Amino acid sequence: MHDAVLLGVLLAAIAIGFGLGIRYAYRRQQHSPASRTPGLSREYFVGLNYLLNEQPDEAINTFIHALDVNSDTIDTHIALGKLFRARGEADKAVSIHQNLLARPALSITTNETIQLELARDFIALAVHDRAQRLLRSLLEHSVNEALRLEAKRLLIDLLEREKEWQDALDVVQPLIKQQPAMRRPASHWLCELAQQEIDQSSRAIARKHLKKALQLDERCIRATLMLAELEMDNGHYAKAIERLDHIPQQDIAHVPTMLPALQRAYTRNNNLPGLESHLYKLLGQAPYTSVIVTLGELVHQRDGVDSAIERTGEWLSEAPSLGGLDYLVDLYLESERLAGKATPDTRLLLLKHHTDALLKGRPRHRCRRCGFSSDSLAWQCPSCRRWGTIKPITGVEGE
Repeated sequence: MHDAVLLGVLLAAIAIGFGLGIRYAYRRQQHSPASRTPGLSREYFVGLNYLLNEQPDEAINTFIHALDVNSDTIDTHIALGKLFRARGEADKAVSIHQNLLARPALSITTNETIQLELARDFIALAVHDRAQRLLRSLLEHSVNEALRLEAKRLLIDLLEREKEWQDALDVVQPLIKQQPAMRRPASHWLCELAQQEIDQSSRAIARKHLKKALQLDERCIRATLMLAELEMDNGHYAKAIERLDHIPQQDIAHVPTMLPALQRAYTRNNNLPGLESHLYKLLGQAPYTSVIVTLGELVHQRDGVDSAIERTGEWLSEAPSLGGLDYLVDLYLESERLAGKATPDTRLLLLKHHTDALLKGRPRHRCRRCGFSSDSLAWQCPSCRRWGTIKPITGVEGE
């Protein structure tokens, strides 16, 4: 990290030195037209000395003080501000950018570019109100489309951080057609608004938000799950099951996510045979550990432990998993207990000890974009902040 920072400072120093050299050469030519040999200022060599002695802070400060603010050096000052912000010193970046804005005779484009950088500085410092004012001002007054688009992106990100879901939707709405990637986050913002309405017992409004979320992103698992829960709250269990039945087509990886809601819907509807049939269908689509264990428990309750052992063993032979093995060992231990065996088989206990140890602390969900893992499901990844990228971990070591 230190080497990368030093390299960045070195590149900035070279750019600054080039500017200083031109300025110095120009001044020499003004006083002595016969002289055409360019030179570098003393400050440049002082800065380089700091740099070579691994004193980047002193080097940057020297370069800043040596470099006049004019049309030829604006870009260099902006670059230095970015460098400070990247190094985690956004307060210094603010000073540089505010100093630039105080200069007269800046072009409109330059002024707006600096305002955009200053907004980034304030975001880095978590001074969100000032950043938001700057970005809204740019959106209101700027005619530069590229700059307006970048300001919108920053403002959307800022509103999302502040959990101002409706404001974020208002800003993003005109961008949806040109920026289809914004459909997914917008659908989750609608889910957030729906949850707020549910908390306030405004279920009809929540339903509208959720249906709009699915219009924006037809693969929004979260909206489907929430609509199914609303159906169950109203006692419409068949409709809830119908909603949940769409999830494997939306994203097969979220079958484990939907299983608890599916079980509740069938159980409240007093339809365990329907649940078993549904689970067999899911087993053909997604032979995940959670499906096998849930189906195994149904067989266990209806036909007894030995039947559950036989069927679970068959399913695991097709889709082996550590979690499935752990469940099968539990069934064998119960079978021994029911058979009247005084002490469990030590070999089974040893196997159970190992499966428990391997499963202990193992994450159940992982972000498919950045690899962040956790035990619980989050709809927005805390690491990369992408929506809908965290999914259950499946396979041999999954679930």
